[in-house]
Amino acid sequence: MHRRSSEERAERAAAAPAPDTLTPADRYAELFAAVQGARVFADSKTFVDCAPRIDPAAILAAYRAQRDRADFDLPAFVDAHFEVLQPTPSDYVSVPGQPIADHIDDLWRVLTREPLDHPPRGSLLQVPHAYVVPGGRFGELYYWDSYFTMLGLSASGKAGLLHDMVGNFAHLIDTYGHVPNGTRTYYLTRSQPPLFAFMVELAEQLDDADGIDFLRQLKREHAWWMSGSDALESDRTSETGAANRRVVRLPDGALLNRYWDERDTPREEAWLEDVTTAKAAEAQGRDASEVCRHLRAAAESGWDFSSRWLTEPLQCDADAAVKGGAADAASLAGICTTDIVPVDLNALLYKLESVIATVSARAGDAVGASDFANRASVRKAAVVKWLWDDAQGAFFDHDWRLGRRRSCLTAAGIATLFAGLADPAQVEAMAATVSRRLLAPGGLSTTACTSDQQWDQPNGWAALQWMAIQGFAHYGEEALARTIAHRWLATVAAVYEREGKLVEKYTLRQQEHDASAGGGGGEYPLQDGFGWTNGVTRALLAAHPAHTANDCVSNAPMPTHR
Repeated sequence: MHRRSSEERAERAAAAPAPDTLTPADRYAELFAAVQGARVFADSKTFVDCAPRIDPAAILAAYRAQRDRADFDLPAFVDAHFEVLQPTPSDYVSVPGQPIADHIDDLWRVLTREPLDHPPRGSLLQVPHAYVVPGGRFGELYYWDSYFTMLGLSASGKAGLLHDMVGNFAHLIDTYGHVPNGTRTYYLTRSQPPLFAFMVELAEQLDDADGIDFLRQLKREHAWWMSGSDALESDRTSETGAANRRVVRLPDGALLNRYWDERDTPREEAWLEDVTTAKAAEAQGRDASEVCRHLRAAAESGWDFSSRWLTEPLQCDADAAVKGGAADAASLAGICTTDIVPVDLNALLYKLESVIATVSARAGDAVGASDFANRASVRKAAVVKWLWDDAQGAFFDHDWRLGRRRSCLTAAGIATLFAGLADPAQVEAMAATVSRRLLAPGGLSTTACTSDQQWDQPNGWAALQWMAIQGFAHYGEEALARTIAHRWLATVAAVYEREGKLVEKYTLRQQEHDASAGGGGGEYPLQDGFGWTNGVTRALLAAHPAHTANDCVSNAPMPTHR
């Protein structure tokens, strides 16, 4: 038993330093823009994760005093005043002959961070307990990644660390009113797909937590997502609907949610990339700040980036993978994330409302239970009305500005199954649609559209595999759930056998132990590690003990360091 009382959690949280919410762009002003604009580091995220060697105000003052000198050397200045925090080496691999489950169990210690190790005056947000990071360039706690990581911690018998992770997320909600995208100051203006309710349920299943202890945080997260709804309910003048922050009012008065960000400037961890995209958008007559808001909102979705968020997505036939050519990088200039009502977000919020209703009833709050049960029921009706396409047998996103359903089929629709929102008839139709249009040799495709964005075909992601597997199994579609699980395990095992590692995403072109490959696309190189792939794979290995992946061993050369 690893349960901590709410009093113990509060005591640990109170011991953490007061939050410092200044971002690197806030703190370093024109120095920040100069470093990122000159690409002093190849990855824009490197500088915002650096630790200052002296007081940040003194660094900025020194920069202002020295920058106009003829011999001023910006890279040398940065090197003198900042410590570059190198991530865990991305070429970490298992020893030859090591089974994949043992490799994952070994990786938990490599990917675990202790809050006492945080450098002072940097961008890391303090949390009271140990936590697991994804790996590679992602050296902080991430919101939705962590749920899928926790699945693996459970399978590896690490209930204590799992409980610590839940406690950290409760602390973040108590401290900031929501769970940030990640534990960096530059992530505070957005969140990620809300999975805290799933985390609490997972801890309860291990007899390691009581949902009643987290009821306050569950309600506070819900209130954060619904902030701005009161103003929308009093304004019903638009025929196409209206939006305020993360809430959208549709023409019939129904309230659903969208992804959003409080800022409309380039993301600090991808500053130069966003500046480039915004300039391309301005050339097309778009407002740069509007485009930056859309880019940030896509980052909140976790799907950064995908044709799903583009104003002119690839038009997909009902029975074909794609119609037309692949999108190019310039297509991001047409991003319109905040115009879209996403099916996955609303399914997860339905789950949050349902969990609050259930836990409230257990806590003896009949009024609260009734209120949130009604909220969940109303949301479900709106999701079905606006996002379900009976002819295609699937849920789709909705463009509230244009007043029409989006055209490209995506795996986001399976979140309705994962959250328990779909009806049996819809699940039966979705099983047929997914089998025909999204099932690939290596697992579940992300979308039915091929592009150079990483959240499109041909890439597959562990989080989506798990949601589909669990969702279909929950509704009795065991054969399809098993097929997705077996194909995904074969994909991960093939790369592990050859390269001795697990990666962030995979190309879903091969099956069994052929030459499957890590996925491509995106703003940064393929990352090794990798938190949610480890978690989902470890959980699936435990659930499918007869699968050949359990016998898969690494044939990679001995690593040069451990």
